Amino acid sequence: MSQAMRILMALAAGLAMGVALSQWQPGWAETGSAVAQPIGTIWLNALRMTIVPLVVALLVTGVAATAKAAKASRLAARAIVIFMSWLWISATLGALFALGLLDLFPLPADAGAALRASFSGAAPVGDVPPFSDFLVAMVPTNPISAAAEDQFLPLIIFTLTFAFALTTLPAEPRETLTRFFQAVADTMLVMIGWVLLLAPIGVFALAFVVGATAGTAAFGALVHYVAIVAGTGVLIWMLAYPTAMLLGRVPLKRFVRAVAPAQAVAISTQSSLASLPAMLRGTEALGLPVATAGVVLPLAVAIFRFTGPAMNIAVAVYVAHVFGIELAPQQVAIGVAAAAITALGSVSLPGTISFVSSIAPIALAMGVPIEPLALLVAVETMPDIVRTLGNVTMDVAVTSVVARGQDGVERSEADVLLEG
Repeated sequence: MSQAMRILMALAAGLAMGVALSQWQPGWAETGSAVAQPIGTIWLNALRMTIVPLVVALLVTGVAATAKAAKASRLAARAIVIFMSWLWISATLGALFALGLLDLFPLPADAGAALRASFSGAAPVGDVPPFSDFLVAMVPTNPISAAAEDQFLPLIIFTLTFAFALTTLPAEPRETLTRFFQAVADTMLVMIGWVLLLAPIGVFALAFVVGATAGTAAFGALVHYVAIVAGTGVLIWMLAYPTAMLLGRVPLKRFVRAVAPAQAVAISTQSSLASLPAMLRGTEALGLPVATAGVVLPLAVAIFRFTGPAMNIAVAVYVAHVFGIELAPQQVAIGVAAAAITALGSVSLPGTISFVSSIAPIALAMGVPIEPLALLVAVETMPDIVRTLGNVTMDVAVTSVVARGQDGVERSEADVLLEG
């Protein structure tokens, strides 16, 4: 049985037991919640303790890898510029799509109130400062203090500055520091793996409290969450088709046929890396140059996860919706920036491993509680399938865009030679 399935079963069992006891033996439900709450909180804290070092290490290594690839060839540099642009577009549209879907299909008031009651210890992280103060606060006077106080946007700004400065060092100290941060990231991932071995216990405890407090409304709230986040991902995924048609100049029917095998692999494996061979065959079917696809697609799998920023910020927006937090434009802008920037350090691992580490920095930057993330990770399977489908489809679409631009460069260089 897969790890995701064990966590999902623990969620279902905890909710069912909590709901049943709340209906038939309220006293037992209250006693059980008093025992389960600290167990779930301890497990959540174990996840939280890895977030800051993991995010910092992944950002540093991600920037280093991106800079190295950009220096390798003009083709890779062009692809990276396109990747970065689309990540910001993804984060922006993801926030707008999630807010729009929640306006059209809000969580029922009773379900929201019941779910909030089950996370009574959670509260907004803090007040968002005025815009002028926000600009000043973006540059931390003490990055260690920013990390300790969960001020993630200033911490991200410092880490990005550090990472770009690292890329200017001579080869030996640059590689030494990069290896150090890679070792930190690998160590944190091992720790997260250990914590996730206990995920069925932690999720069961949290789900029991939610079921005992929220009752049957908890099931409806989780279904609603999956629908909103997956719906945001589907809307982002659909952008790949006009991208291939309008920017890559690929006929729609031909693109759909070419990408379908890679999408089938994505559904079954939930892995962009496993879908890479099928993506390469798809680009061959589209008639794209092998030399271009052979550079762009592996690079895309490594650093370009198009649906990540959109669906990550959608989760944070949803949690804010549950807690009745009216997000100001400034908070949304902070979330967009955090989602786009942290995508540079995203981990190519199953969603159950990367879920909290990817979304917590965004939520904390926006002033949104992160306690519900420990429960929402249990229903990540369906959104994760949408994530992978969108990533695979956009990888092929962007490869067609880069190939078209590369053809233009080659033709212009040939024209110059002929004119000479």
